[in-house]
Amino acid sequence: MKLFDSHAHIDDNVYDGDFNEMLKRASDAGVDGIMVAGVTPETIVKALEIAKQPHRHSNLFISVGMHPHDAQYCSDEIIDDYKRLAGKYPSIIKAWGETGLDFNRMHSPREVQEQWFVRQIEAADDLNLSMIFHERDSEGRLLQILESMNHRERKGVVHCFSGTKEEMFRYLNLGYYIGITGIVTLQQRGEMLRELAVLLPDDRIVIETDAPYLTPAPMKNKTRRNEPSFVKHVFNKLVDIRGVDAQVLSDMLWKNTCSLYNIPLDTI
Repeated sequence: MKLFDSHAHIDDNVYDGDFNEMLKRASDAGVDGIMVAGVTPETIVKALEIAKQPHRHSNLFISVGMHPHDAQYCSDEIIDDYKRLAGKYPSIIKAWGETGLDFNRMHSPREVQEQWFVRQIEAADDLNLSMIFHERDSEGRLLQILESMNHRERKGVVHCFSGTKEEMFRYLNLGYYIGITGIVTLQQRGEMLRELAVLLPDDRIVIETDAPYLTPAPMKNKTRRNEPSFVKHVFNKLVDIRGVDAQVLSDMLWKNTCSLYNIPLDTI
């Protein structure tokens, strides 16, 4: 079996001391694909440096984007630079994001988040790049924007889905994938997510760690730092709650993630 961590931040400084060991643990756990989600120009530069190394994982990919927390620092120049990078490294840069709306912490004003979210959707559409969406406490506003800008050819994933059943099916109706994190393994916090995960169509589900955040059980009791190898615990929980053969689910999730990010199956 092989697994694809569809969303991780392994460019984070917390991995600087054991980066190669962390990647080996991922490989040993069967994690043969990792999407490194970009959130700022600085993180994307670091992710590119990692991905461009001659001895890099051939299955390490990155996305470009501006996180809603940092929307106030976005600019047309940054968007244009992202587009230039995507054109220069098409075999590495496979998505745009993570971007979206976060009205929980409000690190950037609401109107600024919405402005640059729309602008990033337009930029991703220009390049035909799949999108990685971040949503937290937007009270349906992110869905409203996506429905108003519906583009049937656009692929995207709702990263770290934590919404309602109605919201999930509205995303599915738009053609998007749903990203399941380690929250699904948590007894109380993950109860609703487990119920919804059973309802997801086979071809619209992907798994992720969001490392170094959202450490799944049972690793949550051993370390605060999540890492790609732990995506296997998300996978195991899905095997359990969906009642499917592990190999069948592994093949399905791998195919889904490659399809989401437009990665030819015969290249990794």
